[in-house]
Amino acid sequence: MIKYFQAHITLQKILFFVFIAISLFLQSPAIALLLGFAFTLIIGNPFGKHTGKITNILLKASVVGLGFGINLSAAITASKDGVIFTMISIAFTITLGFIIGGMLKINRKTSHLLASGTAICGGSAIAAVGPVLNANEKEMSVSLGTIFLLNSIALFIFPPIAHFFSLTQHQFGVWAAIAIHDTSSVVGAASIYGQEALQTATTIKLVRTLWIVPVALLTAFLFKSKSKKVTIPYFIGFFIIAMLLSSYFPFIASISGSIVLISRLGLVLTLFLIGAGLSLDKIKSVGIKPLILGIILWVVISVVSFFVVRYL
Repeated sequence: MIKYFQAHITLQKILFFVFIAISLFLQSPAIALLLGFAFTLIIGNPFGKHTGKITNILLKASVVGLGFGINLSAAITASKDGVIFTMISIAFTITLGFIIGGMLKINRKTSHLLASGTAICGGSAIAAVGPVLNANEKEMSVSLGTIFLLNSIALFIFPPIAHFFSLTQHQFGVWAAIAIHDTSSVVGAASIYGQEALQTATTIKLVRTLWIVPVALLTAFLFKSKSKKVTIPYFIGFFIIAMLLSSYFPFIASISGSIVLISRLGLVLTLFLIGAGLSLDKIKSVGIKPLILGIILWVVISVVSFFVVRYL
């Protein structure tokens, strides 16, 4: 047994867990993401084949755990405020993606994947729409790589921009949920800004995620796809159950603070693993035209949603 552990525990793996411990101690999603990327860039990810699956499970579990810290009535109010804006922004972003993608002469499937990821919930939307499109591995990887890069940037720049323009907690939550792609970065940025921002952003983002289903069905119609495979985000149901339990059961409410704390640490670990999953090869594989399309869509939706949230 000792010889087995000596053979399988290397300095690289030990340092990997040391960096995780530092990330958890600092409890900063942005720093965790940066530390994960720096570790992979300098030392290399010893668990590269497994971090993707772990990240997917850990993110969903962390989001469900955060649901224990959200009051149901507050969640309903936040959802009402963002639902109309969500519908308009999704339709606008997907349409804009078709137009600009055509102008840049980008593959239609890649354009639609990028637009769907920007409009709804980043990698989750791409993973759901991809099979409906019958997208190949290259189209999927380019789209996911572009979205991931922009997500990483958003996590760092959104909170300072919001502070500069004195956005309220609620305003930032709505803005982050609409303008940042992946749930992980939305929750990460909102948790940096404050508790109310976190509640608002998480709720609106998860409501937004439900639009995966109609968008996937629309995709099948537009691209004449015979595929019926649509990935439904079932963890949203568990998130709603967590809110219900915390809102109406005193015993659950009494321990919800501890559950939320553990979930926030889970989110920090998630972002460290996301950073550790990024490599220079993945960055290089994106390509300039898809990156330009992704940036244009992201900037447009970010600026438009900011002005709507800030001034209307």
